[in-house]
Amino acid sequence: MRIRVSHRTSYVYETPARSLVQLLRLTPRRYEGQHVIRWRLDMDSDASLNKSEDPLGNVTHRAFVAGPVSRLTLTVEGEVETWDAHGVVRGAVERFAPGVFLRATPLTEPGDELMAFARDHAAKDTLSTLHAIMGELHRRVTFDTEPTHSATTAEEAFTLGRGVCQDLAHIFIAAARTLDIPARYVSGHLARTDGVAEQEAAHAWAEAFVEDLGWVGFDPTNGVCVTPTYVRVAIGLDYLGAAPVRGARTGGGHEELDVRLHVADALHQTQS
Repeated sequence: MRIRVSHRTSYVYETPARSLVQLLRLTPRRYEGQHVIRWRLDMDSDASLNKSEDPLGNVTHRAFVAGPVSRLTLTVEGEVETWDAHGVVRGAVERFAPGVFLRATPLTEPGDELMAFARDHAAKDTLSTLHAIMGELHRRVTFDTEPTHSATTAEEAFTLGRGVCQDLAHIFIAAARTLDIPARYVSGHLARTDGVAEQEAAHAWAEAFVEDLGWVGFDPTNGVCVTPTYVRVAIGLDYLGAAPVRGARTGGGHEELDVRLHVADALHQTQS
């Protein structure tokens, strides 16, 4: 499958910012299930963009813009070819042993209720356990953009029974780690099969380590393992380690943010 991604983030500041710095994790890498055909990242201001890698092997760009800055637009555009690996991630950059991804973080620290849920869904083997957790979370937690935010923890979202893909990924990760199964957060894109290309934000899911298989992608938001409709961009212990954009600025006052994201099957678009 060939997936085309177009992503534009625009910032407008109440008063000109004196400077700003951002860490961008917006560029995918190739592995056995994914080949990057072309990819471009750009800013419309006189920005310094330095490409590097973080400790987990994610491609990063450090952006620095000297002010005054009244508005800033960040654009990402590219195409990625994907194919069916049955959810298994092979050939990706792996800097650490799976056991590193057993470490809890403030966003994925489970409470009593979530730990009990995890233990109640322990099955005869790791893969069956992970499918049971994913399936039940898909049924139990309603997708809702209103009640949670970027700092909502896995336990809080689980108790609410509502949240976005970030929350469902965190809950899945916390449950897996409770059962001593390494798990990590994944940020990326999803080409929806219903033909809806305009999206409000990037997607998030989880990967868990299964002996004899390796890392396997699970998407509790949609109740499926990862398919060729997914573009894998970055991994982390939680959202903060894989966030597409993190930054800080000096001055600027109130900020208005506008995000436009278009993700679609490039071949289908060409034919139609």
